[in-house]
Amino acid sequence: MAYAKAASRLKGSLIHQLLVIALCLASYQNVVALHVPHEPTQTSSTSEQASPPKSGIFEPIEISPAVIPHYPSPEKSLPPMYPSLPKAYDPVLTGRCPVNFSVISSITEKTASDCTRSLSTVVGNVICCPQFNSLLHIFQGFYSNRSDTLVLQSAVADDCFRDIISIVASKGANSSISGLCSVKSSNLTGGSCPVKDIGTFEKIVNTSKLLESCSTVDSLKECCRPVCQPAISEAALQISGIKMTLGDKNIIGVPSEIDTLNDCKGVVYSWIARKLQFEDASSTFRLLSSCKVNKVCPLEFQQPLEVINACRNLAAPSPSCCISLNAYIAGIQKQMLITNRQAIICAAAFGFMLQKAGVMTNIYELCDVDLKDFSLQGYGQEGGCLLRSYPADLVYDNITGFSFTCDLNDNIAAPWPSSSTITSLSLCAPEMSLPALPTSETLGNYSCPRGGLDLLVPILLFFVSILF
Repeated sequence: MAYAKAASRLKGSLIHQLLVIALCLASYQNVVALHVPHEPTQTSSTSEQASPPKSGIFEPIEISPAVIPHYPSPEKSLPPMYPSLPKAYDPVLTGRCPVNFSVISSITEKTASDCTRSLSTVVGNVICCPQFNSLLHIFQGFYSNRSDTLVLQSAVADDCFRDIISIVASKGANSSISGLCSVKSSNLTGGSCPVKDIGTFEKIVNTSKLLESCSTVDSLKECCRPVCQPAISEAALQISGIKMTLGDKNIIGVPSEIDTLNDCKGVVYSWIARKLQFEDASSTFRLLSSCKVNKVCPLEFQQPLEVINACRNLAAPSPSCCISLNAYIAGIQKQMLITNRQAIICAAAFGFMLQKAGVMTNIYELCDVDLKDFSLQGYGQEGGCLLRSYPADLVYDNITGFSFTCDLNDNIAAPWPSSSTITSLSLCAPEMSLPALPTSETLGNYSCPRGGLDLLVPILLFFVSILF
């Protein structure tokens, strides 16, 4: 408190600014080091989770394992720990996949890290599965370099797929990654796509246009003003053999034709992968995946009967309504980490569900619900982490364990949907703008200069509550 009074007397001076920054640094580090372990029997209210932090720094934070509390008594529950890098071992291969996997080791290692067995379920939707699919596309293109076909025969695909799973699992990945990501060996075969050989593909498709569109993908524009995605769809349609005339809107509605188009997209991905460097192909495929996953809310919403009963016909703040809402959100936020864009869609979808049941009042505003409340909550941090909408990876080092980047544009109120939100919501519309970030007045007595928009958060902050 004496530091605060001293700072206020020096307001406007350079010393004042330095004191504020020093207080912010000290305050945040104390929170991380001294935070009481999570108690599974207690559920914080949403208003508490969503309240802006009193202080913080916006640069990567490195925390030594020495600050983690020690609990010598085995009867006491242990606090969340940094998930350590799983011990590697030699994979058991089939010996029937004619590929030198060491050539693509950089991609398999990144996949193993992004799908580490301790965290794969909470980052599967936005990190693990996009990276695993990217690995399969790159492998398929790499395999095609030794043949005149863009796909694998079924028997070889089975063996190679088993080898891929064995290799990434030996490096620490979840061995059930194929089930987690709903991927099978048949994804490498081209399925029902009628064109699978390179010669026919390059005769039918304008490969120059395809390569130009997808060799360098603009991360800022592709999801809203796509260039590569329509080029892939056009190429897939051309090799699918499906006849589509101008104005025919139902031709792609038949399930068998949808499957064929998806299989042909896999063939197109394989051709692109064989033309690009591994890292370039990975960046392209990951960005295209992020465009896809950010269009939908991955959370599962059970019928919120208690919330509906407590919040229907509400005109003023109600403790019972907010308690019910907080309890419900505390349940869904344990499912996974989501991106900032997914959080907007999830908030709108849940709000629309409540409106259909008769909850017409903006209870997000009444109960102080923020966007970050829809994502996995942080241990030692006031609120949840929203991942950025751009591709992210898990990063491991010996000091912080696994870490990833959170978007700090997440301390904003959850949007309550209007009557037309569900049908008109577009995160690309130029007229749409997110609510303003909190001002220094709303952040408490001390405001810390924002030196950047990203905070590298150690996994210690998140490996919590999902087991309870």
